Formats: sequence, C-alpha cells, structure tokens
Amino acid sequence: MPEESDYSVFVADEAAMVMFGQQIARATTGGEVIFLNGDLGMGKTTLSRGVLQGFGHQGSVKSPTYTLVEPYELGDLTVYHFDLYRLGDPEELEYLGIRDYFTDQSLCLIEWPERGDGVLPQADLLLTISVEQRGRRINLQAQTAKGRQLADKLKG
Repeated sequence: MPEESDYSVFVADEAAMVMFGQQIARATTGGEVIFLNGDLGMGKTTLSRGVLQGFGHQGSVKSPTYTLVEPYELGDLTVYHFDLYRLGDPEELEYLGIRDYFTDQSLCLIEWPERGDGVLPQADLLLTISVEQRGRRINLQAQTAKGRQLADKLKG
C-alpha cells in the first residue's frame, strides 16, 4: 500500500528534466529502486541521464532498449538503468540474474516496470511522467519508507 508523500513537480523542458534527475541523485543514499512510468517520448531516459550526471557521469546515456540494462559504475555506487520495453516475458529477467542488481550499493532506474511484474522487487518510488502544456508533470508516489524519505528530500 502506498505511503503518504505523494506530490508532483512540473518540468518545463529537457534541461529542467535533467536538473530534476540531478536532484534525485543528490537525494539518494543507495539501495533505491525507482520505477519510471510514462508513454514513449515522455522523458524517462532524459530523467535517467540527469540522475547519472548528478553522480558525475560525463558520457552519453541512451535507453538500453535492446540490452535491457546498462550499468554505470560511479564510485562506490552502481546505477543500473533498465528499459524493459522489449521484454517478452518477465521470467526473462531471471536469466539476467535480476536479483543481483538490487543491493545497497546500487540505484536501479527502471523504465517500463510493468513488463517485469511478478519478478521485480517493489519500487521505493514511482515516478509517472505525463504531458502538461508544453512541459511534463512528474508525479511521485512513495511505496516504502526509503521511498518516503527520498520523496521528502525532493519535496524540501
């Protein structure tokens, strides 16, 4: 059952989406699982790029649509960027060794998490991105105590 802590933020453009991702990076402590929901073209990968840049990643960030997961070793933390859009069956995640990705030394950003239902762990934080005017509205919903702490940091 979702925890109280729901709120939303408006991002006007791509730069604002990247900046919000950088705020997420500063607010995490490790071990978080964040689900990124939204239709194609909503900015899920742009937000992920902001998170990675917030940890100091300088290179490009593309959606791992065909590889399903892209790891980024960033100091003591590994950020795993998942894109499950092309996943045929959630059980395929077991062949990837999916459970090994979720540690206290990782941050898991998961696009299209509904495709991994039944195999993925519960998200700490659900982010749902939708169109609003010429920008995007990001709704945040905490699902765990860790997610509530993260959402509270982002709200403050």
